[in-house]
Amino acid sequence: MGVVVIILAAVYGAATGLGLPRAAYRLAVEPGEPWRTHCPDGHPLQGWFGRTPCGRAPDGEAHRGRAPDGEAHRGRAPEAPAPHGRGGAGWAPAVVSAAVCAGLAGAGGMRPEAGVFVAVAPVLVLLGIVDLAVHRLPDVLTLPLAALTAALLGVAALLPRAAGTWRGALLGGAALGAAYLVLFLINPAGMGLGDVKLALPLGVALGWYGWGVWAAGAFLGLLYGAVYGLAALLTSRATRGTGFAFGPFMAAGALTGVLLGGFGA
Repeated sequence: MGVVVIILAAVYGAATGLGLPRAAYRLAVEPGEPWRTHCPDGHPLQGWFGRTPCGRAPDGEAHRGRAPDGEAHRGRAPEAPAPHGRGGAGWAPAVVSAAVCAGLAGAGGMRPEAGVFVAVAPVLVLLGIVDLAVHRLPDVLTLPLAALTAALLGVAALLPRAAGTWRGALLGGAALGAAYLVLFLINPAGMGLGDVKLALPLGVALGWYGWGVWAAGAFLGLLYGAVYGLAALLTSRATRGTGFAFGPFMAAGALTGVLLGGFGA
């Protein structure tokens, strides 16, 4: 049964990952710009899920749509997002999402919280894609993700074989959000409000398994980011003032913590 669950989780991750490029392309805009409603070739984009097969964005293209409610990220202005087109790059979100979902299913087994973590994992992959593209974590994703994760874990806590506590999850979310808020207030240039908001759902997931897992996931997120930043400095790919997307490292640290907590439980 365990192998079947892992395979089903991987299929779910791959299927949802295949539909992420369109949402990522629409959301990967500079602060103050509207969400994209047309592809680079001028074709209207229908919906938010699916691939976007058009080519390179022409210079000076005007994108029409609803103004985003996300916030600017840290550091210098990022480069324009890569084309959302065809080719092997379109498979990367599916591969990453499938691997993450399979790992979470393997760690959680038949416990109800495993289904919650697998269900929300593709949203974190989407956030990572957007953050890497334009150094932003849109509110339209981070805040609903926090509420959804907390609500689903609340349901999971009522089911048999649950290995965590909903109270711990809520406290974990509040604590990690507060910790990142302090970091933001200390160094606004090095930490964005988007990171603070992303810390809420990550803290909820980590807090489910207790404070030991919470501390491990929170620390590893900071460690992964610090190692990357140091490596970029040593290889002259960045300077002390260069900003980079921190959200993927936060998510990677939380994923490591949840995997450890799931296997430990």
